[in-house]
Parts: sequence; structure tokens; C-alpha cells
Amino acid sequence: MKHNDRIILDSTQFDLTIKRLAHQLIENFNDFSDTVIIGLQPRGTFLAARIKEELKAINKKFDVQVGALDVTFYRDDYRRQDMPLVPSKTDVDFVIEDKKVILIDDVLFTGRTIRSGLDAMLAFGRPRNVQLLVLINRRYERHLPIQANYIGKNVHSVISERVKVSWKETEGEDRVILYTPENE
Repeated sequence: MKHNDRIILDSTQFDLTIKRLAHQLIENFNDFSDTVIIGLQPRGTFLAARIKEELKAINKKFDVQVGALDVTFYRDDYRRQDMPLVPSKTDVDFVIEDKKVILIDDVLFTGRTIRSGLDAMLAFGRPRNVQLLVLINRRYERHLPIQANYIGKNVHSVISERVKVSWKETEGEDRVILYTPENE
């Protein structure tokens, strides 16, 4: 971590935030009948898995199906990239027709990834209802009128700043930092 990096969530806060989000879902979805969770690849899938684990820890009856959705070919900037994009794996082995869907991503910034996720999701059916859960909601700079229903933490940042979510599964620790890249 560099001197101008700001810790948004340390590991304890990270864990508490996931617990709080799970409890908010329980308040609104009750028994999770006809409900599925879809995590957006690559990093929303970590949060989706954690939410599922937390729900089961609270009540073993909450065994919600979880899928992973890649949005690479649904992105509006897909053909604008200098380097070819490498898609992640889509793993949605259930139909979402007439289901309540909890769409999950780690960071909501411009809204474009979420829009892509909504488009990609329609290949698996027409959901009854879609609600969005994000760990970090970067306010300001939204390009599309997309808002999360469940927010772990709101972050007020300028365009030059970046949010880095670190996961135990990949970086060895749970943490969220706000930083300014050195080359900008």
C-alpha cells in the first residue's frame, strides 16, 4: 500500500459488511423461494459465493442457487479494445424464467457492466424481478441510470481515483482501498 492509498474496508469491516448485506437480503427475500443469485464475472462471483455462504451460516434452509455470468461479449466497448478481451466462464445451470434474481458485482461505477449483465442474463430467461447488490458503490460518474438496491459501502471519489477490492481467494486478504494510479 502506498502513502496516498485509503483503506475503505479492512478485513473486519469487509466481513461485517457481507454479514449486513446478507441480513438485508433475508429481510426482503424471506425464505428465498424462487430466488437465484448471479455474480458477474470475474469479481462479482467472489461476493456472490460469500453471500451464499453467509446466508447458509445464518440458516441452513437458505440454499440459494448461485451462478456466474460473463458479460464480455455484451459490453458496449467490446470492439473498442486494443487487446482482445478474454472472456471468463459463464456458469448458470438453472433457468431464471419468472425467478427473483439478485445480481451481484463488487464495484458499481459507470453502470456499464451492470447493463451488460442485464443483457447477458436474458439468455437464461425473463426474470420476474432483478435486484442489484454491490460491495462498493462509487458515486459520481454514473454513465447510465443504474442504482443498487443493496450497497455495502458508498465511496465518494474523483475520476482519477480507483477502487481495488482484494479477496482472500485471490490476493490473500479481504480489503478495499481507494488509490490514485501513479501514471495519471
